[in-house]
Amino acid sequence: MAYFLLILCLSSVLLASETMAAEPKKPIDVPFGRNYVPTWALDHINYINGGSEIQLKLDKYTGTGFQSKGSYLFGHFSMHIKMVPGDSAGTVTAFYLSSQNSEHDEIDFEFLGNRTGQPYILQTNVFTGGKGDREQRIYLWFDPTKDYHAYSVLWNMYQIVFFVDDVPIRVFKNSKDLGVRFPFNQPMKIYSSLWNADDWATRGGLEKTDWSKAPFIASYKGFHVDGCEASVNANFCETQGKRWWDQKQFEDLDALQYRNLKWVRQKYTIYNYCTDRVRFPNMAAECQRDRDV
Repeated sequence: MAYFLLILCLSSVLLASETMAAEPKKPIDVPFGRNYVPTWALDHINYINGGSEIQLKLDKYTGTGFQSKGSYLFGHFSMHIKMVPGDSAGTVTAFYLSSQNSEHDEIDFEFLGNRTGQPYILQTNVFTGGKGDREQRIYLWFDPTKDYHAYSVLWNMYQIVFFVDDVPIRVFKNSKDLGVRFPFNQPMKIYSSLWNADDWATRGGLEKTDWSKAPFIASYKGFHVDGCEASVNANFCETQGKRWWDQKQFEDLDALQYRNLKWVRQKYTIYNYCTDRVRFPNMAAECQRDRDV
């Protein structure tokens, strides 16, 4: 019996270490004003509970958005969002990082609204040196309009990981040795917006925004930012190699995270540029390392 209990205990420890090997630090919920400022249509942002929550409003006149106060080179960025409920066709709720010049870098979450009863589509994309065309689309395994869910980005010199409620849904590896540019020297601000994109967002623009359902409301809380703050003209992080996300365990996903990524790929992926031979007859070099195919 004692031997059995020892084996059971060791198994539990191994499982726990596998589970926690590369988990990002727990996000810290802070008020909106700690890290963010409105950018446009300020009267379309509602502040709740002293700014611990906000709502973005889209009507037939305008949408709205906000951005981070600082610019960052690497880090962990998380937002709790509750998507527009009901008929949201034509709307896009975006949460992304972006630099500012013509050869910009960008890391995108875009939530594409749909008709009542049809699931939201989550589109992700990565721009490096001004080049995008790296779209991936999934259905979520829950209704994102019912409750808040966490959407996070872990970005370091080795990889960019997109998380939904701590489940990795996409990995973009540093493949500079394969001739693929990787975001490493352009500080990025964090942005979010709610806007009308019925020329493309729902069924390629076939479904238009039903303005009789307006206003459309997306809700936010959390506002977690844990990054290396840098001026927009900086090209390196002064604490490079010293922060938690720079450590060896964050150079790759662990085994459990890769299993979760495979689960998302098999059950929920509806488009992946890595497997689109019509658009891209030759698979992009970085796809070999993403383990997304």
